[in-house]
Amino acid sequence: MGKLKAVVVVTMISTVLLSILWRATLHLEDNESFVRCLLDHSHPSHPVSSAIYTPKSSSFSSVLESYIRNLRFNESSTPKPFLILTALHESHIQAAVTCGKSHGVQMKIRSGGHDYEGLSYVSTLPFFLLDMFNLRSIDVDIETETAWVQTGATLGEVFYRIAEKSKTHGFPAGVCPTVGVGGHISGAGYGNMMRKYGVSADNVLDALIIDANGRLLDRQSMGEDLFWAIRGGGGASFAVVLAYKIKLVRVPETVTVFQVDRTLEEDATDIVDQWQHVAYNLPQELFIRLMLDVVVKSSGEKTLRASFVSLFLGDSESLLSIMKERFPKLGLSKSDCIETSWVKSVLFWSNIPLETDIQVLLDRTPQTLDYLKRKSDYVREPIRKAGLESLWKKMMELEKPRMYFNPYGGKMAEIAAEEIPFPHRAGNLWKIQYLANWNEAGIEAANRYIDLTRRLHEFMTPFVSKDPRQAFLNYRDADLGSSSHGKASYSEARLNGMKWFMGNFDRLVQIKTEVDPTNFFSYEQSIPLLPHQVHLDDDM
Repeated sequence: MGKLKAVVVVTMISTVLLSILWRATLHLEDNESFVRCLLDHSHPSHPVSSAIYTPKSSSFSSVLESYIRNLRFNESSTPKPFLILTALHESHIQAAVTCGKSHGVQMKIRSGGHDYEGLSYVSTLPFFLLDMFNLRSIDVDIETETAWVQTGATLGEVFYRIAEKSKTHGFPAGVCPTVGVGGHISGAGYGNMMRKYGVSADNVLDALIIDANGRLLDRQSMGEDLFWAIRGGGGASFAVVLAYKIKLVRVPETVTVFQVDRTLEEDATDIVDQWQHVAYNLPQELFIRLMLDVVVKSSGEKTLRASFVSLFLGDSESLLSIMKERFPKLGLSKSDCIETSWVKSVLFWSNIPLETDIQVLLDRTPQTLDYLKRKSDYVREPIRKAGLESLWKKMMELEKPRMYFNPYGGKMAEIAAEEIPFPHRAGNLWKIQYLANWNEAGIEAANRYIDLTRRLHEFMTPFVSKDPRQAFLNYRDADLGSSSHGKASYSEARLNGMKWFMGNFDRLVQIKTEVDPTNFFSYEQSIPLLPHQVHLDDDM
């Protein structure tokens, strides 16, 4: 393309985008027309009126804030939706899609709120929020070892409902009970059984969605391509996922958990070195997460602490035998091990006392709320001891950011990279999550902690995957690319998308272009359309 032609195209695109923004704003000067549209498209047997909240509603703020899990996005200056629709029925979702398209406004979809960058409930464009929290039915069928789970449910609710029916079934998903099912599974979802059973999306058998035309579709009617895309490709790029049919997995009646902490003075460097050589190659039933943080000794000096927290699908004697042979440097003892049920192990991983009734899993409110920043990486080669020692030095310098190392191998190395959109399989030894939590309000504190996290991430560059530097979609990170609400240049979007999807990105783009040609389902990190097939809705 010649330079002049390129300038003309860019100018035309800019003009169109400005026109879209202007017309969207014009529509929103009369929000009543949008409400009327929702009411007009409401099914008589399921009126939508009780699900609509506007800023004039007395409950608007409490509904909006009830599922914000990162206080960075609960400030007075945070952009707010002009309307919240707390869908009570599938017809409400269909009305939301129809009216969102006809009015040319952006729709954000929120299931649980564990969204590190607030992409599901914040936008700089005029937008409304489709909140799924009321749609949370769970139907467990032990005979077929399956369950239909609506996407507004939390993982804790899923675990509890399974445990109601069986002591020997579970589901491989995250360790935080208050995470919403919708975002978790559509972005792949992982937990401490992934080395045995893969990620959550590997265990999905069917789904119900509302597509860009407002149709209710299941796996058969949506087709295998779209069904493939919503299992790890981020559902909000393609449709509103109403429910997933999940495959339950077998767990023993007795599992074993432990957490063992070691500081540098307790040979943490040698123990971490051994962990990184064996953790990905242990039996599939054994998952040992490594958590790294900086603590202060009684002397007032800082040191590095390595915490090893584990789930073993078996009894403590079997675990001790494996650890003695494969990971002796940790020095695991019988007294470190806790035998419990699988569902109780969820409490252990959530730092909830094991004697607590498992009904606590039905509590949809996290124990604490903080300001957060998260980033991610993948490691494909063990880090030399000199590298570990330099990392300890850097962490003690930065002090605040922590790191979680989550081991791969096992089933994760057996499933093909293209089986679902989530590509991070064989060759990855572990995934890193970078964490910073703080409780100081204000932009100054946020900038300080975010900068510290970025500096640790930058320091790790020599030790992690390259070309591209891979990242985990569900660890939302605006630093990796935040396009203009899904309307960035294709080349920019592809550069970002390759980090999350690798060789699966191009197929996701093709599916997106086919099922949502007007790009209604768009947000800051959504899948783009093919560049030569960009269509703009005439009503926008």
